[in-house]
Amino acid sequence: MASPAHTGGPHLAHHFANLDQQYQSAKLGMWVFLATEVLFFGGLFCAYVVYRANHPEVFLYAHQFLDKRLGALNTAVLICSSFTIAWAVRAAQLKQVRLLILLLSLTFLLASGFLGVKYIEYRQKWEHGLLWARRYHPEVHLVQEGPGHDVEVPGAAPPGPGAQAAQEAPVTPAADGDADRSRIADAASGPVGLAEPMPASGEHRVVAEPHNAQVFFSIYFLMTGLHGIHVLVGMGLMVWLIALAWRGAFAGGNFTRVDMFGLYWHLVDLIWIYLFLLLYLVH
Repeated sequence: MASPAHTGGPHLAHHFANLDQQYQSAKLGMWVFLATEVLFFGGLFCAYVVYRANHPEVFLYAHQFLDKRLGALNTAVLICSSFTIAWAVRAAQLKQVRLLILLLSLTFLLASGFLGVKYIEYRQKWEHGLLWARRYHPEVHLVQEGPGHDVEVPGAAPPGPGAQAAQEAPVTPAADGDADRSRIADAASGPVGLAEPMPASGEHRVVAEPHNAQVFFSIYFLMTGLHGIHVLVGMGLMVWLIALAWRGAFAGGNFTRVDMFGLYWHLVDLIWIYLFLLLYLVH
């Protein structure tokens, strides 16, 4: 039986002929896994497209309650993390263990920052009652557009000194017979319940809430929540790689594990970019 030195060292598994075969097999397996991840999120994106196509007024109304600045900040954070993890792969290839540990640590900090910003967003939605399905109980304020014309706006603070806040409106529970029946109305001929420019100043007029705005927030929490779980998994893998680096597992130039994690992390970043575009920016 050949010794490890003749077959590629201690990092070579017994069922591979050499390290190159092991690396190519690992890469193929990772790409297959990433394909299943694309299919998984692809179903959620299809749900987004179907609901948006049939009920554009819900999405065009509800997306204004997402903070685009926080979404853009998180996008920048993940793009920076893609750079640091790509650099970490290169450091592993060059046997630069200290640099590898530093870059993995920076990527971990960036991922932590992403989740911190997401926590701020989730807390805002929780405080305003902008949640999923039957947990959707928005705070209601009366915003005065003009003399004798008040509009209810969920979760929005009264803009300007002329606005008057109202008490939180009670939510009437659905009847037992309606529990399993969707209350989503048919799509209108044109988007309704949207903001329209005011003739005088060009500012946007606050408009009434369309039916079933909770559909948007259900999709929002489902997609961003699953993405957040992937970020948490990635952070756990980063801690594992840092521990391996401290033990000298990558001192011999065996960078396969770092490279496979890099592919996973790039997919996590790419999925967020699509989420940011569809949920925060598309009007």
